[in-house]
Amino acid sequence: MNIEQIMQDLVHHNVLHSVAIPAKRLSGGTVSKLYLIERTDGNSYVVKMNEPRVVKSESIYLNYYQSSHLLPKLIFLEPSNTYLVYSFITGSTDYPEGNKREILQTLIHGLVNDYKEVSTQQGWGWADQPSKSWRDFLEEERSEKSKMIGVHLADEDHELVCNLVQNMEEEREAFLLHGDCGVHNFIFDGGRLQGVIDPTPVIGNPLYDVIYAFCSSPDELTIETFHSILDQIRFEREASLTRIYEKVLIGLYLRIGIAIKHHPSDLDSYLVSWQYWRNIVLQCRNEGGLDL
Repeated sequence: MNIEQIMQDLVHHNVLHSVAIPAKRLSGGTVSKLYLIERTDGNSYVVKMNEPRVVKSESIYLNYYQSSHLLPKLIFLEPSNTYLVYSFITGSTDYPEGNKREILQTLIHGLVNDYKEVSTQQGWGWADQPSKSWRDFLEEERSEKSKMIGVHLADEDHELVCNLVQNMEEEREAFLLHGDCGVHNFIFDGGRLQGVIDPTPVIGNPLYDVIYAFCSSPDELTIETFHSILDQIRFEREASLTRIYEKVLIGLYLRIGIAIKHHPSDLDSYLVSWQYWRNIVLQCRNEGGLDL
């Protein structure tokens, strides 16, 4: 369907009163097509088109957490999952450096702490293409990113992350996560977090979204910043800080792979942070870990 057909469809379903309302193409979608509909009553909508399984997965997430003030409201889902319509959040996607702690704390209290448990009968990881276990999901992600990272990290670094993933304890409880919870999908206004968009839902541990957000920009990747948000999470945590730090290192590794592909100018900063967190993990392991 093209946008003209969608507009007529929305009138038919009483989402819009008239096709005379203009639709403006939005940038930012890597695979999806996005259009902004600015209604005369001041309520603007976003139309998003993608593969049916992707559209359905996103709609499930938005509907599941419809009470969150950080997420757009799902207005309409086309019955065959060709497109969905959600409320437009005013603001900018320009990330304001220097305010990371407050942004992540807002994320935790406004979204992550409201995450709900889900069944794992369909699997773990990507909700629309699940893996058999959480470890399998992370291993698939690690394997993919290792090819991107290549010689940017030493062989022993690749081996370290591989061992960390393989030796992880399996998760017992699963939650529906955003899955792409990074600053590139955050809406800001006046330096403050106003919204979170474009979920690619994942079934797993809420700490995954928190670490993903923490590592999604190369600034303030310190243990002090991480602890300032770790204490805000309401979910039961690992008994050992060493295990948590290992998960941060895995998350940072995955982010380095993404940065090489999409944000190569950030690579040098991430490599510095890699040595920093690698040293933390190795020191904790050599000392037997630190209990919370």
